[in-house]
Formats: sequence, structure tokens, C-alpha cells
Amino acid sequence: MLRLHLHRYLPMTDSYLHIAVVGATGTVGRAMVDILHQRKFPLTRLSLLASSRSVGESVPYGRRDQAVMDADEFDFSDCQIVLMAAGSEVARRIAPKAAAAGALVIDNSAEFRYDEDVPLVVPEVNPQHIAERMTRNIIANPNCSTIQLMLAVAPVHQSLGVEAIQVATYQSVSGAGRAGIDELAKQTMDMLSFQSLEPAFFPVQMAFNVLPQIDRFEDNGFTREEMKIVWESRKVLGNDEIRVNVTAVRVPVFYGHSEAVHLTTRKSVDVAAVRQLLSDSPGVTVVDQPGEGGYPTAVTHAAGQDPVFIGRIRADLDNPHGLNLWVVSDNVRKGAALNAIQIAEFLVKSHL
Repeated sequence: MLRLHLHRYLPMTDSYLHIAVVGATGTVGRAMVDILHQRKFPLTRLSLLASSRSVGESVPYGRRDQAVMDADEFDFSDCQIVLMAAGSEVARRIAPKAAAAGALVIDNSAEFRYDEDVPLVVPEVNPQHIAERMTRNIIANPNCSTIQLMLAVAPVHQSLGVEAIQVATYQSVSGAGRAGIDELAKQTMDMLSFQSLEPAFFPVQMAFNVLPQIDRFEDNGFTREEMKIVWESRKVLGNDEIRVNVTAVRVPVFYGHSEAVHLTTRKSVDVAAVRQLLSDSPGVTVVDQPGEGGYPTAVTHAAGQDPVFIGRIRADLDNPHGLNLWVVSDNVRKGAALNAIQIAEFLVKSHL
């Protein structure tokens, strides 16, 4: 049985549990606040924090609006759990401060993901890494694309042994935040109104287009987004020997990431057994009927939903150790906000 030594962070009873959300006015932060209410998270006090320019704004929590406070001025010594929904710069400044004050920080940025002493956690896959690796009071949320990929890959890896992952992602603009959503909306309206458009946020036109670039290019020719999936997949699965090859693509969809995945396994693939395995896996919903519409899509299945949806489950035509999957998920919900809150739920449940 997993034992967590969290008496320093969480109270021995559920009579008082103070949660803070940093970045509460952003897309992911607002989703975190919504999900805390929807899942009836056992909090006693909720503090919503953001930058100084957002102070005075309010964010709805259930039926009431709650005022936003300045994250830089906030005293974290009374918090048990801090959910970080801000970028790396803010995480670099705020997370260590909150952790030093005694709070347990769950960070959604990339700032700490690759540190050996910070566990990178998908609760359905590797919750044991929390107890094994955490020494700094910080737990990292993986990248949104990595999270949904891991829910598909981990059960297969445990059963058949995955040696290689080939994945092409088709990522919605909400993965780039509010600026990405606004740019796609504006460009779409401009084009349908026969107006000229100039890219402002994305490097080229996003509306009615497909961009084979997410984040900056690295020296090896891969983008940072592609390398995030490589590094994070190996860390979550606890295996640096798995070969991971990624092409990350931005598509003109508002919410929901899609992935075409090919796995190479040590054992031979039995498609029916894999389909049943995935159907029985927590957090996964299989939609796999070989016919018109018998597969999940970002819009019709994933957007606004909790599960990772998997379909198009097929054996490789030429390799008995090859498996093809189609994986979709709401990148803001499961790919960011929900995953962090599930980590918090796991901590509370394991300790209390």
C-alpha cells in the first residue's frame, strides 16, 4: 500500500483545508475553479490569485463570485495545497515561495517537469512517484498532449511492453491560451467576411490552416512541444529506453487535442485484448466501431468532458508487434485542470 508522509502539509482531519489557485483568471485557472466545485472538492477555504493587474476581478465559484487577490502579495503559510495555473515565469517565482511556506504545490507549467526531485504525475498512471520522488513540496503536471497519450500508452506498456511510440498530434488553439482562441475566432470571422487578415499571435494564418509548429524550434529540428512529449513520456512511464518520435501540429479547433499513435510492443498484439484492456482502464472511454462516425473526435466527444477517448484500434498491417490508436481529450480539462485536481484528490484521500 502506498504511504505518503504528508502530515507536514495536510491536516489530520478534513475540518480545514485551504486551497489556493494561482492564475485563477486564465483559461486553465477558471477551469480549475469550476472543477473544484463540480467535484465537490472538500475544501474549507478557497483563495483565487493572479497578477496585480487582475486584482479586483472576480471568478465564479458555484453560484457566487469570488474576488481575485495578488499572488505576489499573498501569504501561503495557511494553505495546504496550491494549484498553479500560470506560466513558467510565475511558477519560478511563486511555487518555491509557497512550498517554503509549507504548502504542497501542484504546478501546471513546464518549469519543474524535468527536475529529478519533482514527480511528474498522471494519477491514473504513476501516483506512486509522488511518494518516491517528492522532496521539494512540488508536483508537476505533464503537458496536455502527454497526459492523454499516457492514458492510452500506459495500460498497453504494462501488458505488452512498449518499445517505441510514434505520435502525430493535432492540437487545438486553446493549448496556446486565450490569445490562441481569440486569434482563431477573429481570423475565422475576417475570412468569412472577406476581410484581409494579419497573423498576430501565431506565426502564420491559423484559420482554415494546419501549422506543423508548436512552440520554438530546438537545435535538433524538433519543436519544444515535440521534445516535451519525448521527455515527459519517458519520465511518467519510468523508462528512458522507450523510443519516442513526435510531430506536433496546431489545427483550427478551439478545444480538444487529437493524436494518431503507433506503438511498437515487445509482445504480439491482440486487438480484441487491447480493446478490452483500454475499456477497463481508469479515465479512458473506448469509442471504436469500424463504420461512419464510430470513432471519437475532439468536438463531438472530448470538449468539456473528463475522459480520454480512444478509437481506431488497429494492428499494424506488417508488424505483429505494432498497434495503431486514435486518442482525443479536452486539453484544458483533463490535459491541465482536472489532472491537477485529481492529484490533489489523491493526496487528500491517501492522507486522510
